Amino acid sequence: MAAPSCCASSSARKKQKPSPRRARDALVFAAGVAAAVLALLGPASVLAPGRGQLIASPVIPGPEDGPRTFYDDPELSYDAVDGRRMTGWDAKRAAWLRSRGLGGRRRSAPERVVMVSGSQPEPCAGDAGDDLMLRFLKNKLDYCRLHGIELLYNRDFLQPAMTYAWAKLPIVRAAMLAHPEAEWVWWVDSDAAFTDMDFYPPLATRYAGHNLVVHGDLERFFGKRSWLGLNTGVFLIRNCQWSLDLMDEWARMGPAYPEHERWGKVIMESLTEKGSPWSCDQSALVYLLLNNWERLGKKAYIETEYYLHGYWVDIMDRLDGVAERYEAVERSTPGLRRRHAEREHARYAVARNAAVGAAVPGPAGGGKWGWRRPFVTHFVGCQPCGGWRNPMYSKESCEGGMRRALGFADDQVLRAYGFRHAAPLNDIVQPLPFDYPAAHARSN
Repeated sequence: MAAPSCCASSSARKKQKPSPRRARDALVFAAGVAAAVLALLGPASVLAPGRGQLIASPVIPGPEDGPRTFYDDPELSYDAVDGRRMTGWDAKRAAWLRSRGLGGRRRSAPERVVMVSGSQPEPCAGDAGDDLMLRFLKNKLDYCRLHGIELLYNRDFLQPAMTYAWAKLPIVRAAMLAHPEAEWVWWVDSDAAFTDMDFYPPLATRYAGHNLVVHGDLERFFGKRSWLGLNTGVFLIRNCQWSLDLMDEWARMGPAYPEHERWGKVIMESLTEKGSPWSCDQSALVYLLLNNWERLGKKAYIETEYYLHGYWVDIMDRLDGVAERYEAVERSTPGLRRRHAEREHARYAVARNAAVGAAVPGPAGGGKWGWRRPFVTHFVGCQPCGGWRNPMYSKESCEGGMRRALGFADDQVLRAYGFRHAAPLNDIVQPLPFDYPAAHARSN
C-alpha cells in the first residue's frame, strides 16, 4: 500500500470539513494574536502623574521631530546661581504642554505634582544614619506610589556654594524646568516622614490663587516677626514665573552670593529669636515675605490647619493614642476592614477619613488638638545623617522617635499586603487575621 501523501490536493482540501481539533487550534491561535496585539498596545495607556488616573499617552515626537520648544534655546540654564534668568516661563510652559498634547487640564483632573527630596552624597556620619535615610526614602516612595506622584530624589550639590539647607533651592528650580508638566513642585526634607498615608493636600481648592504653601504659626510670623514663624522643611511651590522669580530673589540671600554675610546681619536685626548672624534659607524666606507682603506674601498660603510640617516633639507621645482610635473606628465599620488591592487605596482613604472624621476629634491631617493622624512628622534638630544633633534632644528620643514614626506609617502600607509590625519599635512583621482589627479584638 502506498504511503499516505503529506499534502492533499487543493480540491480535496475544499471537500474536507475542518475537524474539531483544527477549529480549536485556530481559536487558540487567534487568541494568541489578540493577546500579542494587546501587549503591544498596552503601553499606550500610562498612569498619569496625578493621583493614579489612567490617560492615553500623547504621541511624543522623536529627537528630530516636532516644533521647537524652550529646550532648544542654547542659553537655557538650569543653574540657580550663575545661569541666565528664566523669563516668559508661563507662556513657554503652556506652549510645551500644547505641543505634547497635555494642555487644557480638565477641571476634574488632579493637578500634576513632582515631589523633590534628597540627602548628602557622602555616607552618613551619624550612627545608623544610612539605615534611617533608607527608611525615610521608602516612606516617601510609599506615599508617592499611593497617590500617583513622581518622586525626584537628589544626592548631588547642583551648586556647591549653596550648602546645608540652601541646597534645596537649586534642585527645586531645576525640577521646575525639567518637569513643565508638573503644576506643583513639592519639597520634603530627608528627615520628614509621612505619617498619614491617606491624607492629600487640598491643592485645587484651598490653594487656588496661591503659588507657595508653607506651614507656619501666624502669631509667631506676623506678631513676633520670628524666623521660626515658618518652616521650610516642607513646602509646595507652583511651577510658574512668579515662583522662579521668588527662587532667584531667595537664592541671592544664600552663601553663593557675596551679599550673604550682609543679609545675615540684616535678618538678625529684623527678625526675633535669631541667635546668630547667619542667613539660613528659612530666615531668608520669612524676611522676604514679611518685607514684601504686597508683592510676594499675598501669593503665599501659610498653612496652620493641619500638619504640613509637624514638629516631632509635639507628636511622638500621641501616636499610640491615635492608632488606638483609628482601630476603634475600623472595628465598628465593617466596610473599612475589607481586604482590597493597593490600587484601591484612594477609595478606602476617602471612606476612612469620613468615618474617622465623624468619630475622632481634630482636623484631617492632624494638628495640635485632637487625635487625627499627623500628615507629616518632621524630625527637626535630630540630623540623622549629618551626625550633629541639637543637644536639647537625646539620641534615644531622636532615633526612637524616627523608628516609631516610620513604623507607624509603614503599618498603614503593609495593611494592603496582609501584615503589620508586631510592636511599635519591632522590625518583625506578623500576618493579619481575616477581618482585622475586629478579629484581633475577639481573639484578645
